[in-house]
Amino acid sequence: MKLKSLTIALALAATSASSFAAEKEGFFIGAFGDYYDASWENVRGSAGTNVDDSTGWGLELGYRFSDYWSARLEYADMDFDISSSNPAMTATSLEGDRLGVDALYHINGGPFYGIVGLKNVDAMESLTFANVGAGYQHYFTDNFAFNAETSIFQGLDRGYTDVGAKLGLSYLFGNQSSSAAPVEAAPVAAVVPVAVAPTDSDNDNIPDADDQCANTPMTDAVDGTGCTLYEDREVTKSLLITFPNNTAKVSQKYLDDIDAAVAFLNEHPGTEVLLEGHTSAVGKADYNKWLSKKRADSVAARLIEDGIEKERIITVGLGEERLKNEANTAAAHAENRRVEAHVTVIERVKVKR
Repeated sequence: MKLKSLTIALALAATSASSFAAEKEGFFIGAFGDYYDASWENVRGSAGTNVDDSTGWGLELGYRFSDYWSARLEYADMDFDISSSNPAMTATSLEGDRLGVDALYHINGGPFYGIVGLKNVDAMESLTFANVGAGYQHYFTDNFAFNAETSIFQGLDRGYTDVGAKLGLSYLFGNQSSSAAPVEAAPVAAVVPVAVAPTDSDNDNIPDADDQCANTPMTDAVDGTGCTLYEDREVTKSLLITFPNNTAKVSQKYLDDIDAAVAFLNEHPGTEVLLEGHTSAVGKADYNKWLSKKRADSVAARLIEDGIEKERIITVGLGEERLKNEANTAAAHAENRRVEAHVTVIERVKVKR
């Protein structure tokens, strides 16, 4: 609820935004009406006593250092509602006060500003809070302004989280500069400039004056500087070799597949490959385990012959533990007699238009 209240307050301030020429500097004073949503349970010294909302008023004194930064001291007189499960507790309200300091950042020197500060709230007990918030300031004249702001308060010595809001007026001392009144100029003959389209030699929609990468290919997407955009993509290279019954010899028909795997490994020298050997369920399990390892070693020997370092190759024999096809047919047995490998890498590839 407190975050929702803060969001609503900011939205209301945004709807009333207007243009503002800042150029402000000097001391300022202000007065404000104050609302503070507290949720303090079992306040120290009085078990079962809860402190709720407060309404009040306050004063502030500050200095605006530039268009962007200001700081202030704040005092607020508070009147809290209280509730208690203790029948001896008859009071329904509690007086308190708030003292603190804030730093304000005025966004782009305009009417909206951010707030960060430190506060001490004294009501039944003395509590310290850090606060952060946002506000809106509208100047009626160069010196008088209306202020609306809201903040979240986080307790430092007790874990309370409160929300506050302020509406007030402030006065900025000194002569403040503002946009000068327009001076009526003598009429002159209108001159219509001839628009000249900026040169874009490689047709990538980035003018040559801003293009840091000339002659990018037409197929490439580009960034704001005219250079080719890249992205990381996951690329997987797979190898599948099948074997006749009771043999570990690699058939000549798989040489092209092995060459492709070798090329992929050479393109990615930091990778390793795991060769998994398999058999069908025909025969004894121990023998199938030995045969599957021998098949994986046979494929590894081919890779080593083509220049892949032995240290980059891992072989394992799984026997009949991972059947691709559990049917008891000749076709299923042929499908299960195999060596598989999958190598996955992250490649930096061009983004296409």
